[in-house]
Amino acid sequence: MDLKEFLTKASLAHGVSGFEFMDVASLVRDAMDGLVDEVKVDLLGNVVGVKYGEGAQPRPKIMLAGHMDEIGLIITKIEEGGFLRFAPVGGVDQRVLPAHEVIVYGRRPLTGVIGVKPPHLTSPEEAKKAYKMEDLFIDVGLPEEEVRELVRVGDVATFKRQVSELMGDRFSGKALDDRAGVAVILVCLEELRKYKVDADVYAVATSQEEIGCRGAVVSTYGIEPDIGIAIDVCHGETPGVPEWRTSSVGKGPALAQGGNIHPKVFAALEKAAKEIGIKAQKEIAPAATGTDAWVMQISRAGVATGLISIPLRYMHTSVETLAISDVEDAGRLLARFIASVDAGFVKELKSWI
Repeated sequence: MDLKEFLTKASLAHGVSGFEFMDVASLVRDAMDGLVDEVKVDLLGNVVGVKYGEGAQPRPKIMLAGHMDEIGLIITKIEEGGFLRFAPVGGVDQRVLPAHEVIVYGRRPLTGVIGVKPPHLTSPEEAKKAYKMEDLFIDVGLPEEEVRELVRVGDVATFKRQVSELMGDRFSGKALDDRAGVAVILVCLEELRKYKVDADVYAVATSQEEIGCRGAVVSTYGIEPDIGIAIDVCHGETPGVPEWRTSSVGKGPALAQGGNIHPKVFAALEKAAKEIGIKAQKEIAPAATGTDAWVMQISRAGVATGLISIPLRYMHTSVETLAISDVEDAGRLLARFIASVDAGFVKELKSWI
């Protein structure tokens, strides 16, 4: 797999939470084909690839989860003149919306722009404040009558943005939260070809994470894994952000540690990184991580859970920025960890004292 090529296609693909079927799910399913023994799509739109292990039955079950949905917009009203009002799907930052290009998925895709009142026409008080979501609108450039024929309330819109390759192996685009996590899973599946693996591996590109980790809830319940590893993003170091809340971009993936994480899974991930010479950072998670790891951990009678994060700058914007090397290293680390899991390790997970 060409990692940059996949990340480019994945970033450009569209799939707002609940609408992954529009584009991104088929891309991920095709990418998994050939790396796993079987691929299916469940009722919530999760893409589930299964790679069976070589160990004796009953084999350990390891679930990997990287969410493929993205934040976006949903149309709430068609105004006089054909202007479209909208609401956020997921954690959209209203401060970055003005002047954005979008694609509205009506009866056919329509390119639009998010317009606002020009600064020349704002009062001094207005000029000091961020725009409210309800003050913004999408202009697709068509007469009202035609807009009403092509767009319905409830249609969704995604950000229109090309990817950029920056200096120092940095890669920038939309929806890298968390299509970078899906890319880590694909790198891992390729790396697993080098190992003898006892466990069955369930590679899941989850749906609807941005609106409540919903895809991970049902897929974890259905798979009932012994171990669940979520692969997501964490905040990359940025001026003005407290150092303890960030990880360094380009200095390796971050391993979460805290109540959401099983300590023996964390230790095994750290060990795997050291064994293959990968620098792994530590991400402190004092409470629920806000990722698929949280719902995986508390599924059924509980799952031993870990979280690998890719440091990412400018999260929930359309210029999210990461280092390609962090994605590669996370995939290699994950494969090494999986290769170390056998029935004995799973038994040890239940021995707390």
